[in-house]
Amino acid sequence: MEFFAEYFGFLNSPAGWAALITLLVMEIVLGIDNLIFISILTNKLPEHQQAKARRIGIGAALILRLGLLFTVSIIVQMKDPVIEAFGQSFSWRDIILIVGGLFLVWKATKEIHHTVDPNDSIEAGAGKVAMLSMGAAITQILLLDLVFSVDSIITAVGMTDEIVIMVIAVVGAVTVMLLAADPLSRFIGKNPTIVMLALGFLLMIGMTLIADGFGFHVPKGYIYAAMGFSALVEILNMMARRRRKSAE
Repeated sequence: MEFFAEYFGFLNSPAGWAALITLLVMEIVLGIDNLIFISILTNKLPEHQQAKARRIGIGAALILRLGLLFTVSIIVQMKDPVIEAFGQSFSWRDIILIVGGLFLVWKATKEIHHTVDPNDSIEAGAGKVAMLSMGAAITQILLLDLVFSVDSIITAVGMTDEIVIMVIAVVGAVTVMLLAADPLSRFIGKNPTIVMLALGFLLMIGMTLIADGFGFHVPKGYIYAAMGFSALVEILNMMARRRRKSAE
C-alpha cells in the first residue's frame, strides 16, 4: 500500500487523472509527427523489411523517451543557454531542434523532388541498395526519434512533476504509435497523393522546429489544425476520384 500511495497516489485525485489524460493526449499528438516520418521512410524499403524497420524505429523512440525521463534534471538544464550567436542565446534544446528541423526540411525536400521526378536518382545494384537503405532508414529514424523525444519529454516535464504520470503517458503514446504504424503505412502506400501531403506536413514541421529553435514559438494547435484541414480536403479528393472511377 505504501508503494501504491507513493507512486500512484495521483490516481486518488481528479487533478492527477486530468494531468494523466492531458499529457497522454499531448504525447499522442506529438507522436504523430514521428509516426508520419517513420511511415514514409519505411515504405521506401523492400516489403519484407518495412515492418521490422517500423518496430525498431518505434521501439527506439520508447527507449529514448524513457531514458530521457530518468534524466529529468539534465533535460531541464537543456533549456539553459550554452552559446550566443546572431545576438541571441541558444540552449542545447534549441540546437537539437534547429538541427533536427534542418534535417527534416532537407529530407522532405529530397523526397518531394524524388516523387515529382522519380527518374532523377542515381542508384547502385538492387541488392546493395536494399541493404544500405535499411541501415540508412534506421539511422535517419533514430536521428528524428531523438529530436521528437527531446521535444516530447520537455513538454511532459513542463506539464507535471510526477514521473509516473510521464512514464504512463509516454508508454501509452508509443503503444498507440505501434498499433497505428502498419495501418498508416499501408494507407500511405496505397494512396500516392497522400505521400505528397505527408511530405508537406514534414516540411511544415521541420520549419516549425527551426523557428522554435530560434525562439519563435508557433502554437502546436495551429499546426495540427492546418494538418487536419489539409487531410480532410485530401480525403474528399480521394472520395471524388473513387466516385468518378466507379461511374466510368
